[in-house]
Amino acid sequence: MIIQKTSREIMLMREAGRITGNALKVAGRAIQPGMSTKELDLVIRRYIEGEGAKPSFLGLYGFKGSACISINHQVIHGIPSKDVIIHNGDIVSVDVGAYIGGYHGDSAYTFACGEITPEAQRLLDTTRESLYMGIKQAVKGNRTGDIGHAVQKYVEARGYSVVREYTGHGVGASVHEDPGVPNYGTPHRGIRLEEGMVIAIEPMINEGRPGVRQLSDGWTVVTTDGKLSAHFEHTVAITADGPVILTMPDPD
Repeated sequence: MIIQKTSREIMLMREAGRITGNALKVAGRAIQPGMSTKELDLVIRRYIEGEGAKPSFLGLYGFKGSACISINHQVIHGIPSKDVIIHNGDIVSVDVGAYIGGYHGDSAYTFACGEITPEAQRLLDTTRESLYMGIKQAVKGNRTGDIGHAVQKYVEARGYSVVREYTGHGVGASVHEDPGVPNYGTPHRGIRLEEGMVIAIEPMINEGRPGVRQLSDGWTVVTTDGKLSAHFEHTVAITADGPVILTMPDPD
């Protein structure tokens, strides 16, 4: 069931989104070679809790971290661990949510650790831009297929592939709500977007083939060909004035 939000509820979600966006900014500043993903997760958790919020992912479906931290060929759902070390040249996807006032924010960003290859930077740039291509289509009267098509067209024209097994989703009092928001699709198909809907748009884009598999830990998803993957996400409200990004961090 799709739950449309009132203007008051969207205002509450702005605070959850602000903390979520700031948590990503804090994470990006903290990432350095030699740091474990567990250390990075603790930095994120301390920030969120310091703002009076709760990490949305901690304990969700049994997940043991405050953030999903996925490196290089890991697509999503990487479990923070003291044994997983971030190295110079890695790309590090951080997916985080914050819960406050009865609502969640959900956002992701893939960071460069130190100097990365031009090929990795191009993947990051393309994936990030594809997110904004999708957001442009998040307007009242459009359909989820318009969002997915915009993402798919942009990345495939640049030689990349779209992960199909995992999609964006609604966000609200629960982290994951209806509708699903695929990163591929046909224009004018899918669920119609209505004022008050709040959705997470989150392209997961592979450098190589689109195939993915889940590791034996039951969480971490990796590319089947071992090539890089990037992930960017914003929580977006559908309003009468167009899409409003709720997970932007505070300006510096």
